[in-house]
Amino acid sequence: MNTPEIEELKRLVEEHYGKHLTTTTDFEEFSVILRLRHDIFVSPSTLKRLYGYVSDSHKPRTLTLDSLSAYIGHKDYASFLLWLKNSTRYNSSFFDACQLVSSDLERGDNVEIGWAPNRLLRLEYIGDSAYRVVEAHNSKLQSDDMFVTGCFIKEQPLYLPYIERNGERTPPFVAGRNGGLSIVRKII
Repeated sequence: MNTPEIEELKRLVEEHYGKHLTTTTDFEEFSVILRLRHDIFVSPSTLKRLYGYVSDSHKPRTLTLDSLSAYIGHKDYASFLLWLKNSTRYNSSFFDACQLVSSDLERGDNVEIGWAPNRLLRLEYIGDSAYRVVEAHNSKLQSDDMFVTGCFIKEQPLYLPYIERNGERTPPFVAGRNGGLSIVRKII
């Protein structure tokens, strides 16, 4: 059973290693590298359990977490947790943003959003945080697609749980993954 902190430790271990741990060979090689280059002993089977490659509902041992924390530059797991808690990289915070909130719109209002490279949508607000695509330029979204969102935030990606197209729902969609939305405006 992993916590968000353990999940972040695993992510940082892979980032430090420069490779994702997804196969038996990956876990075996990484265990050898830990032992030979860093004098850290974590077995491939322990790594497999930690990374969910094999089923296990037990919480990892502190020694394992201490070892992996040391691998990424911390004294032990407790030091890693303290760093994580105090790091501004992970803290929630308020931020200033140019945003357009669905509850501020009225049915029939038109909105324009855009993102790099050269994607542009004109949307009609149809109420209850729902939008219909009126025009689509260079986007995977198409005219008459519909979606739901509470707001559009400039310089942030737009994450949509689905797009409704021809009566069916698509998988989740992200617009402006790199750099976020560059255009967010109500058309008057």
